[in-house]
Amino acid sequence: MDEQTASLIESHIAMQNVTVIGAGVIGISWIALFLARGLRVVVYDNAPNIEQRVISSIQAILPNIETVELPVSSLLKRLSFETDLARAVMSADVIQENGPDKINFKRKLWIEIERYAPQHALFLSSSSGIPTRIQASGMQRPGRLLIGHPFNPPHLIPLVEVVPHKRALPETTQRALSFYRMIGKQPILLRKEVPGFVANRLQAALMREALLLVKWDVVTVDELDEIVTRSLGLRWATGGPFVSFHMGGGPKGFTGFIDHFSWGMQLLWLQSKFSPVFFSTELKEKLLNQISASFGKKSLTELEADRDRCIIALQRTLDKVK
Repeated sequence: MDEQTASLIESHIAMQNVTVIGAGVIGISWIALFLARGLRVVVYDNAPNIEQRVISSIQAILPNIETVELPVSSLLKRLSFETDLARAVMSADVIQENGPDKINFKRKLWIEIERYAPQHALFLSSSSGIPTRIQASGMQRPGRLLIGHPFNPPHLIPLVEVVPHKRALPETTQRALSFYRMIGKQPILLRKEVPGFVANRLQAALMREALLLVKWDVVTVDELDEIVTRSLGLRWATGGPFVSFHMGGGPKGFTGFIDHFSWGMQLLWLQSKFSPVFFSTELKEKLLNQISASFGKKSLTELEADRDRCIIALQRTLDKVK
């Protein structure tokens, strides 16, 4: 048995009780996923009619999760609601927080959670903008708290960005990664806290250009969405920017892209009044070393065949369901 498999088994045994703080769009999606994976879920949210709203949403979401094998009515028996925070977290193995992105709210919330939650409980925040070092500033043991940032909707999109801070405990980080893998997510551990993390920074950069292009009457909203879904969307669903430019660089791969196309990209950045990222010798070396250790191990012919096969399959599927 390898180390990752052993860790998943341990997580499955030790992490069966989840408290979800906040049942908005993200919270409800998390609740559906946790229930679908057989976990017991306590919801803490004092909004009016929250039970009715959550149950109605869960009944709509659960049939869309492929791995659900039990009737929705059976899964809902594992769902409960609490209006008292102490009771909501007192038996939790994992706490996934989805409250408003307000600094004072989160600081006060985690101080209270730490007071009542078991010592072994994982503290995870879905926040997309407030670093854990700020959220945890009033805690006795701030190293317990991590960012576990999903991409919406969490019950369908595999990514979770796990973001520790300098005072985070290594064992807590590993437990968080194991927990997310256990429920079928694909967590990525970020090595540094940066504003917006990674996925939202990429999304924000693309959205900035989208807004400008519509503002300048270059395209309409519908046309821009179609351009993305019929080009970058299909390409990036099968391989990210680096592997795509590696294949686009000809026989020399990413080196060919740098030699022949990077100047055009840098010129566009300058014309757009962006701060360009120049391909310095140090950056080139870092990129090429990482590529060689990853997808660069495959030949371009193999990579292109994999890409083509995936794009064709994806396009056929989309054509069937649209």
